[in-house]
Amino acid sequence: MTDFIKKETVFCISAVAAIISTFIVPPDLKYLEYINFRVLGLLFSLMAVVCGLRQLKVFDIIARRMAAKCSNMRLMVFVLTAIPFFASMLITNDVALITFVPLAISMLKIAGGEKYIVYTVVLQTVAANMGSVLTPMGNPQNLYLADFYNMNIKEFFGTTAPLCILSGVLNLIFILRVKKEPVLKVNQQKEKIERKFLCMYTVLGIIAMMSVFGVMPYTISVAITAIILIIFDRTTLIKVDWFLLFTFIMFFIFVGNASRMLKIRSFLETVISERELFAGIIVSQIISNVPAAVMLSTFTSNGRMLLLGVDIGGLGTPVASLASLISYRLYCKYSESKKGEYMACFLSVNFIMLFLITIAAVILFD
Repeated sequence: MTDFIKKETVFCISAVAAIISTFIVPPDLKYLEYINFRVLGLLFSLMAVVCGLRQLKVFDIIARRMAAKCSNMRLMVFVLTAIPFFASMLITNDVALITFVPLAISMLKIAGGEKYIVYTVVLQTVAANMGSVLTPMGNPQNLYLADFYNMNIKEFFGTTAPLCILSGVLNLIFILRVKKEPVLKVNQQKEKIERKFLCMYTVLGIIAMMSVFGVMPYTISVAITAIILIIFDRTTLIKVDWFLLFTFIMFFIFVGNASRMLKIRSFLETVISERELFAGIIVSQIISNVPAAVMLSTFTSNGRMLLLGVDIGGLGTPVASLASLISYRLYCKYSESKKGEYMACFLSVNFIMLFLITIAAVILFD
């Protein structure tokens, strides 16, 4: 039980909050209105596709081939940071880090860059968190808020693109601290990909993307994905991050009940009104940006500033983004990990980025 709580802390907290709220607002038919089934369906489809591609080691092969061509350590750190930055736009920040952090640790050890492992993993985490803000499918809060506020393409990308570009530039500046030291030769491993499954997941990925952009009903995407996996790849179906979906359901219930508590609703509406940016940032530092987006969206109509707040709020403390906790856990599995050094580096880089990007957001969007 202890191991489960440590592994699924956010789910456990959300479940406790949801259960407590049911004693104040007894279950009724309105509970069904709390749950955004479209968001849950899209998340399932996207996670299933990415999980399947990860098992095929598609991302590993691409990253290894790119890193093997690096001529110096600065270039290698740049490549290992750029990959999750751009990949997170399509496969989410969580998945990008799960895929590329272990690869970065392995590649740096092979190339003789052990002293840059902490710095690289921290920059990868920032890169994935901020690269993912560009697209609706990049992270769960974007997908949720884009759907909740029915944002059009111009409004959405007009909000997220400046954040993504600025964070990319800042990341490059941090990478310049790495010296152009020579690297040991990186040997590529020949790995075969099962073309049948690669084609299958490519098609499922296209179908999922069509649903994200409203070209196809999400119910069709979910049905096709589930049926195909049941028939051809049940292992992937089992490995989908079901607890992320359950966490969303718990928060939907908690926030839905909170919105029916008149005193809480009145208080939050007063506090959040015209302060969406800072509310999103501050609340994210405490409960992470995904549940912050779900909770705060109920109490404001200013979706654009809330989107800015929770996306920027992914920077800062380790709990500000679930992806940050994932990369920390992956780093700790490294046999020579230095947790104190990692946390000091993580907090320094993150709060510098948080401060600079918040100032930029106030100037650009105020």
